[in-house]
Amino acid sequence: MITSFAKLEMQNTERIGVKVLVAISLSHFMNDLLQSLIPAIYPQLKESFSLSFTQIGLITLVFQVTASLLQPAVGLYTDHHPKPYSLPIGMGFTLIGLLLLSSAPSYGLLLLAVGLVGTGSSIFHPESSRVARMASAGQYGLAQSIFQVGGNAGTAAGPLLAALIVIPQGRHSLVWFSLVALLAIVILVRVGTWYRHQLKVKRTEKMAAIAVPKTHVRAIFLPMLILLILMFSKFFYLASLNSYYIFFLMDKFAISVESGQIRLFVFLFGAALGTILGGPAGDRIGRKRVIWCSILGVAPLTLVLPYVNLFWTGPLTFIIGLMLASAFPAILVYAQELLPGKIGMVSGLFFGLAFGLGGIGAAVLGKLADIYSIDFVYQICSFLPLLGLFAMFLPDIKRDAIKA
Repeated sequence: MITSFAKLEMQNTERIGVKVLVAISLSHFMNDLLQSLIPAIYPQLKESFSLSFTQIGLITLVFQVTASLLQPAVGLYTDHHPKPYSLPIGMGFTLIGLLLLSSAPSYGLLLLAVGLVGTGSSIFHPESSRVARMASAGQYGLAQSIFQVGGNAGTAAGPLLAALIVIPQGRHSLVWFSLVALLAIVILVRVGTWYRHQLKVKRTEKMAAIAVPKTHVRAIFLPMLILLILMFSKFFYLASLNSYYIFFLMDKFAISVESGQIRLFVFLFGAALGTILGGPAGDRIGRKRVIWCSILGVAPLTLVLPYVNLFWTGPLTFIIGLMLASAFPAILVYAQELLPGKIGMVSGLFFGLAFGLGGIGAAVLGKLADIYSIDFVYQICSFLPLLGLFAMFLPDIKRDAIKA
């Protein structure tokens, strides 16, 4: 009788975990959708406020600093002081920033608005990644994949919705997107309630996690340095495709913008699929193998991409997107297992790097394209995945038994 009750209780817990994963992935979709609206309306902001490219760059800088650099600090704080309801509070920052962005009468208030949206993102990502891990039932890679694919989908949907709604109707139509933020807040309040309950139930486990001896700095320095190199390789190359793929196709093959957008969608679809597959693959065959195969394994494809015809460009970029995107869930969970007592800090650091490296990469590669050519950019970037050779120096670590 007791055994049957225990099994029923376990099934109920796993069912709740699935619901939480779906909820946090949906919230990630909405968070990243709202974030991606900002660069999508740059042309409109430039015209409305007569902005220079330098002023546009400052908007990007404010957004990247608040959305990237704050994340590790937020994660480190919540490692020691968990805040279950910080998730809806973070989305509240995004809501206020979005409303201000829709009606800001001056450039200074525009900067404040994007700073609030970026701050909301910095609060959201470390804690939501922790929630995904808590709801994983030990399948950490799968949980991170489910969580991250929501963000990928939101990033892809934001510019499309901006083109359909904000560009034709004007900046004030951003008010309608506040409904998305409100819905996310409602969902995140429910998630926060579940999170608070989990903290109470697992207080003993939490105490045990805190009591784990600190890993020696020398033992983690080399693996973390290698992971940072791999992140640089992955996100700089992805920046070349996310930001300049359409321009590359138009320059090399003289195709239309519409045709380029279709091919960009194919690449983004491959990246979304890779995000889904990378996490569970790491659960089954090991994080290190996934990291090794997804980054170094894609090098032959990136090396030939600048030289193939239009027909082969589409399939190649689909596979490149799939393989490279599969690395991030494995990298994140590997880093979490390397520092099991610092889940929030690690999540904030790596999500912050993902934002920051993508933004820096886009700026650097854009400058190179101006000086040389867009084709030159792809020839140079094609060598970046060779940095995946550093993955051979990653130590093999077992999945940590402690659930954060």
